[in-house]
Amino acid sequence: MSSKTKIVKFLVELSRIIVGATFLFSGFVKAVDPLGFTYKIEDYLIELGLMDLFPLALPAAVFMVTAEFALGVFLLLGIYRKWVVRLIFVFMVFFTPLTLWIAIANPVEDCGCFGDAFVISNWQTFYKNIILLAGVILLLLKWEQITPFFSKKIAPVAALLTLLFGVLFSLHNVYRLPVFDFRPYKVGANIPQQMFVDPEKADVLETVFIYSKDGVEEEFTEENYPWNDSTWTFVEMKTKLVKEGEKPAIEDFAVESLYYDEAGGDWNIGGDITDIILSEPSYTFLMVAYSLEKMNLKHLERFKEVHRYAEENGYSFYLLTSSSADMVGEWEEHHRTGFQFCHADERVLKTMIRANPGLMLLKEGTVIDKWDGSRVPGKRWLEEEVKN
Repeated sequence: MSSKTKIVKFLVELSRIIVGATFLFSGFVKAVDPLGFTYKIEDYLIELGLMDLFPLALPAAVFMVTAEFALGVFLLLGIYRKWVVRLIFVFMVFFTPLTLWIAIANPVEDCGCFGDAFVISNWQTFYKNIILLAGVILLLLKWEQITPFFSKKIAPVAALLTLLFGVLFSLHNVYRLPVFDFRPYKVGANIPQQMFVDPEKADVLETVFIYSKDGVEEEFTEENYPWNDSTWTFVEMKTKLVKEGEKPAIEDFAVESLYYDEAGGDWNIGGDITDIILSEPSYTFLMVAYSLEKMNLKHLERFKEVHRYAEENGYSFYLLTSSSADMVGEWEEHHRTGFQFCHADERVLKTMIRANPGLMLLKEGTVIDKWDGSRVPGKRWLEEEVKN
């Protein structure tokens, strides 16, 4: 074997490992949280004005993560080499220009290619895809040199098992909470700490004063603005970002109470109770239902039981939703739960728990446990586990 042949063989194997591992990892971490990927697809559809396609977002998410995971496994195992490489090439030819558009237009903060497990910028995603595309082109030209790990008889079995795992694992994480939680509201996380960032590592801001003289505007800092020169006329003051610092893991957690106005006969937004919820020394139950209209009512009685338990034992119970006050009124009029309703941002609620509804148990701002609607604990478990 000549040196040139050895080099080509090495590059083929290197490309196979890099491309295959990237596809496998990317598919797996999104299969861990297919609802999160669904929300990301919906963000794109909103930007493109294609909201009518929302019902297809979840099936598309499950299909894409399964395909991505399976192609990565197939490439690493060397099965169906020719067709796998071609499919990956088609995949990259579609997504590389797409990620370039995302990097330029910036419709979303991150493309979500690695879910919440590993967040990279839109430009980093594009550069990553350029590298992958180069590797895929080499594999497309030299696919015969990819070493298969299984015989042709075993390959169909390996392929079937891979696809079954991808589909079933994704669906499990759709109908149950993700088996791995990469978000800042995971069990054990302290929400106030996640909202904090060291002031020394925060954004460096500068106050700029704009003054006008003889029709010409000029910017000044706090050190040199002409405070004692009457020939200058103040125009405006603004803040400029000098250096971008670290961002807290949680930036937008805010909860407002909702109350029923008996005189007016409607529901209204009250005050901010974020600090009350996060500083409560005892247990706090948060029923999270980002949309009352779309909420699964099958297990509502379980939440009512938790609510009764909380009232009997002096614990707080809140239902957090992004639905309008009018919708809250209609919903409560129909179901008569007696819950304390609160309003929060839809994106925040979707990030807190991948369920509609779901239940979170907090103590002093720390997430003690989380359940989807079908796993909400009963009174016996609560009496045994929830103790001051």
